[in-house]
Amino acid sequence: MLDVLELGSVEELVSETIPAGIRAKAPLDLGPERGEHELLRELAGVASKNEVYRSYIGMGYHGTIVPAVIQRNVLENPGWYTQYTPYQAEISQGRLEALLDFQTMVSDLTGLPLSNASLLDEATAAAEAMHMCHAVARGKRSGFFVSDQCHPQTIDVIATRAHYAGIEIVKGDWETFDFEANPVCGALVQYPTSEGRVVDYVEFAERAHAAKALLVVAADLLSLALLRPPGEFGADVAIGSSQRFGVPMGYGGPHAAFLATREEHKRLIPGRIIGVSRDAGGKPALRMAMQTREQHIRRDKATSNICTAQVLLAIMAGMYGVYHGPEGLRAIATRVHGMTELLARAARDLGVDVADGPVFDTLRFDVASAEEVHRRADSRRINLRPLTDTSVGVALDETVELADLRDVLWALAGEAAEGIDLEALATQVHTSPPEPHARRSDYLEHEVFNRYHPEHEMLRYLQRLQARDLSLTTSMIALGSCTMKLNATTEMLPVTWREFAHMHPFAPVEQAAGYRELFERLESDLCEITGFDAVSLQPNAGSQGEYTGLLVIRAWHEARGESHRDVCLIPVSAHGTNPASAVMAGMKVVAVACDAQGNVDLSDLEAKAEKHAGDLAALMVTYPSTHGVFEKEIERICEVVHAHGGQVYMDGANMNAQVGLCRPGDYGADVCHLNLHKTFCIPHGGGGPGMGPIGVAKHLAPFLPGHSLVKVGGDQSVGAIAAAPWGSPSILTISFVYIELMGGEGLKHATEIAILNANYMARRLAESYPVLYTGARGRVGHEFILDFRPFEKTADITVEDVAKRLMDYGFHAPTMSFPVAGTMMIEPTESETKAELDRLCDALISIREEIRAVEEGRLPHGDNPLENAPHTAEAIASDDWSHPYSREQAAFPAPWVREHKYWPPVARVDNGWGDKNLLCTCPPVEAYVDDPVVEEETVASARG
Repeated sequence: MLDVLELGSVEELVSETIPAGIRAKAPLDLGPERGEHELLRELAGVASKNEVYRSYIGMGYHGTIVPAVIQRNVLENPGWYTQYTPYQAEISQGRLEALLDFQTMVSDLTGLPLSNASLLDEATAAAEAMHMCHAVARGKRSGFFVSDQCHPQTIDVIATRAHYAGIEIVKGDWETFDFEANPVCGALVQYPTSEGRVVDYVEFAERAHAAKALLVVAADLLSLALLRPPGEFGADVAIGSSQRFGVPMGYGGPHAAFLATREEHKRLIPGRIIGVSRDAGGKPALRMAMQTREQHIRRDKATSNICTAQVLLAIMAGMYGVYHGPEGLRAIATRVHGMTELLARAARDLGVDVADGPVFDTLRFDVASAEEVHRRADSRRINLRPLTDTSVGVALDETVELADLRDVLWALAGEAAEGIDLEALATQVHTSPPEPHARRSDYLEHEVFNRYHPEHEMLRYLQRLQARDLSLTTSMIALGSCTMKLNATTEMLPVTWREFAHMHPFAPVEQAAGYRELFERLESDLCEITGFDAVSLQPNAGSQGEYTGLLVIRAWHEARGESHRDVCLIPVSAHGTNPASAVMAGMKVVAVACDAQGNVDLSDLEAKAEKHAGDLAALMVTYPSTHGVFEKEIERICEVVHAHGGQVYMDGANMNAQVGLCRPGDYGADVCHLNLHKTFCIPHGGGGPGMGPIGVAKHLAPFLPGHSLVKVGGDQSVGAIAAAPWGSPSILTISFVYIELMGGEGLKHATEIAILNANYMARRLAESYPVLYTGARGRVGHEFILDFRPFEKTADITVEDVAKRLMDYGFHAPTMSFPVAGTMMIEPTESETKAELDRLCDALISIREEIRAVEEGRLPHGDNPLENAPHTAEAIASDDWSHPYSREQAAFPAPWVREHKYWPPVARVDNGWGDKNLLCTCPPVEAYVDDPVVEEETVASARG
């Protein structure tokens, strides 16, 4: 590879790629590389320091039983967790169907017609619903009511989000709230309440609607198998968490939240939505719908800055619903509710005061001494929810047995509970909610929720869906700015260890000594890698890291008496989440131009910084740039911003090109978020989970995110960003293992190879396609951009045609039309062999020859392998083959596809038709096809 580049060493390449002035002055102090077995033994010792109690704390987190068929075949299966976000729909039909199952499940249970495909956590979903209500009101009402009976972490996150969004939070009693005296755009209530009461919100919904406010209901998803769904009592939006649908608590995450709403709000719904469309042959096909709402296109006018969500966890939750079906979910909910009623009855018989009112799974007990109750509970290794000095909360779940109830009763009543006959009492309790709370409507009637209950059938369904998708188990996925690198099996193993997977996020901190040690070591490692003084692990996605970093900057300005500083400079090449995050942080976005080489236009930056010097808050800059080069003027860029009173926020999306070679904190950045799901090996999971921790310079450390329930963050914290204090802790084990295995020198070498691989591919492909941007000495960073725009004129071939044709070669296309329309951005990472790099190069070179055949008239415009791509097995086997090229050229254009052929399950998807005929649940196919003559096999395929 070095010979191709005419270089003598990797160090010579690095010196020609990275400006000398920013190179690291010393090696990373992270210790030597470690052996896999050695490190896993050490981590097992760390994990053993976590005391896994039975936690009946509730507050949106519950024990759950993960069906083994789902754990083994989804959560622990690289065929699922190494997939990318399904932008290329034709090779993503499996996870798209799985997400459609999730949306249908949420829509059915909530009684609302439209659901998204996941959000980050329940508290974030509530905040997104607040923004949605504010958008519906078009700024005419800036207040938002929050019931004081919501979960406290939800109230915290909403308060943080509202502060800079110009929304005034009104917190209080929903029963006495006066909509006329307090005009609000929306109102949030909890169902059941945080302390467990099931209340009737019908009259409250009527009052809200009379005042032109939307009603948002934070609902427990399992309870809706028994309780009247929010959509039936007037809710406009329902949000919540699907964690208890077979996803471990993980000390707070990751879990898939949901947001469901009415049809009239479909253009304002945040996050991804999966919809039904059709392919080029008219057959049903799935895709991400209404992408024009997203930050990639609308930027500062997007409905949300959410990019990575929680797809893998949404798939797990959806499959939990598929596996159990409506009868199974009803049985689980009935058992949980029955156990709760039994506990209440037994406690009353023992003289313990139980709060009045109907409940689902949570009870409030008034006791003489809560301290004494907690002491007894601790002796039985049980956690209860602290409420007051004389009251405790107990939330039950599907894992609870009668022996657990006996221990809880002993904690509540002491020795008096020893002789109670729970079996006899069980025959006297009612397991159905009283009127008007009982659910009467059916749900999950679609075939998919009633067919796969035997494990063999479930296993085969999961395997069929997996086979429809292209993941890293098939071939490299060279997505620029996405860093689809190896997710090593050793890194993944600890995620499902009991000591990490089954801890409640609000368990007493002394029970989580192992987690605290892991956090401290990981924070220290990330500080060393970035050159910063402090790290917050709370942001649970890159988008949230961006938002958090900007809030920290704003808080620092406010602390210095400069709250008026609200202008954020953003290069036009920036990722779309940047301007969306800036707007969420209450900033005004000012675009900065890029020059012909793709660098930040320094003169334009200086002019904009001077113009806005009095109000400049920050610059958001990606390094290396989104054009794939190390800008030599990065230090000067930082100096300009600092000289005009601003702070430098660095988007860490491209940190895979820096680790061990340069550090943002050394060359001028004040804050940087890190995508642990890119550089630090957390898998993408088809669109999540991810983590976006931020590193900050010393002067910003006091403002790091905090939490009202667990002490974290700085003394002048911006507030809570995520529902859990450390975001999604269970997947932090992945990044921890990666860093510890590699050591300082290993990480540096990985970065060098990532840069080498990109430059090798760029050189090989340069004769076939223009490489759009290079650095001062002709080198690219860890990624590069190929220009396909000339072929639109010479052959009427678009970059999309090339992307679809790559599927026939067995590849997922590189990043398409970002940051420049009509181009592809390729990032090979350090994980791929030279043979795999050459395969992708050979595919692209072969496609260039196919384009040349069109240019020279040997293949016609409009009917050639590119414009007809991808080619399905059905098309190849069809009797009706009338194309001017062979079936062999269509399906087997390269030798490796003869050894292993990935067949796209659908032809090219019609995106426009899907948006014009929006359908985001799983009804029979007859409901959405416009041709009444549909073959039975097509109907069956769409239903399945």
